Amino acid sequence: MLARVRGAVGRTATAAGALVLAGGLGSDIFTLPGATAAAVTAGVGLASNLKVVRAPESVRWTAISLYAAPHTGYAVILITERLTDSTAATLVQAGGIALWTAATWMLRPGLTARELADEAHAQELADAAKAVEETAVEPAAPEYDSPAARWWGETFAVDGGLAPGTVLLDHQQVSDQCVALIIGTQKRGQPVPDISKPGLSAELDLPEEQIDIGPVPGRGAGVRLLVLGQRPVAEAEVEAEVVVDSDAAVWAEIAATAMPGVELIEANTYEMPKELT
Repeated sequence: MLARVRGAVGRTATAAGALVLAGGLGSDIFTLPGATAAAVTAGVGLASNLKVVRAPESVRWTAISLYAAPHTGYAVILITERLTDSTAATLVQAGGIALWTAATWMLRPGLTARELADEAHAQELADAAKAVEETAVEPAAPEYDSPAARWWGETFAVDGGLAPGTVLLDHQQVSDQCVALIIGTQKRGQPVPDISKPGLSAELDLPEEQIDIGPVPGRGAGVRLLVLGQRPVAEAEVEAEVVVDSDAAVWAEIAATAMPGVELIEANTYEMPKELT
């Protein structure tokens, strides 16, 4: 409704302006009132079209200039009519009046200025909404304390991974073929989820018997100890196994002839007293 009223007022003002310009060709009585009316009409029109005055900076002055263009052209034609009075100039001015009237009537600069401001406002809103959406969609990249923590976080702790919601708290290289990891949950009070040995075996290409998952001594279910690889065997245990195996072999040879059916349970080694040598 408001657009129709503005359109009707604009067309009426255009027709009235054309009549004043035509009258100005023969009399200077229209010059001062007509120029004053043009200035007042431009000011009132801009004051009542806040969309144009408050348009985004990128198009604000373009929209204001476009809105005021008919009024400016109108005033220029009126002043020119008074400065020249030749027949040729009058014909040129009559052509200018016809051109001004047709352009203002058909192009409707005021409506075009408002549409330009509306498009600029819509573009600003779209850009702001896009920026908010991009900020909301793109989460901040997680920060990791070490390359090992990054490896765990990007390989196993991702959604759909073997240990979602967990973090690598600490790790230690036990030997060349064995590493111990301490895994915790991201949220305090949550237990570490069950980690699949077959899944780890497949992911790491490691035999299941070389994967151990258990509690951390003195800690709750929010942390777990994960040992990967072949655990090292202490040298003392290896030597004891060798000694036991050697004694068992010797006894087996003795028992086969001297004491059949007797099994070696334990063997102790003592230094021979000098008195017996």
